[in-house]
Amino acid sequence: MRSKKDNIAEYILWLWQMEDYLRAFPEEAERTQELHELHEMMHREGIADAGHTNLAKIALGEMEELHGQQMETDAVYRAAIMRIHPSLNLLKAKTDHPTMSDIEACLLLLYQIMLLRLQKREISAETRQVQQQATEILRFLSRVYATLKN
Repeated sequence: MRSKKDNIAEYILWLWQMEDYLRAFPEEAERTQELHELHEMMHREGIADAGHTNLAKIALGEMEELHGQQMETDAVYRAAIMRIHPSLNLLKAKTDHPTMSDIEACLLLLYQIMLLRLQKREISAETRQVQQQATEILRFLSRVYATLKN
């Protein structure tokens, strides 16, 4: 399993990917102990068909808490969020959960881009620019998290 301490954003994206993978290929849960445990957790938590595990929700909550702290204390970080905010609002409006946090929207953006790449679909220059901004924000928060946890 990815290490949450090393890169919390990658950890969340990996969990989301594995959740979707196990939904599509439940028989793969027996390949490794790690996948088996995640599959069992999904069933216990009632998210076998949709949703995210408590592991993913807790990690997201930790990132959102860091985001809030950085918004209060770091003007450069705050400016980066303000630059990407209109794009995140457009993304949120296209989802079933338009009130999601900016951090969840950044993660969702990166996850959706990954899915588009797997489908060999074209990604616009504008989307790539927003992807770069989201990546920088998540990378920064992941570094802060790693510093606090190590």
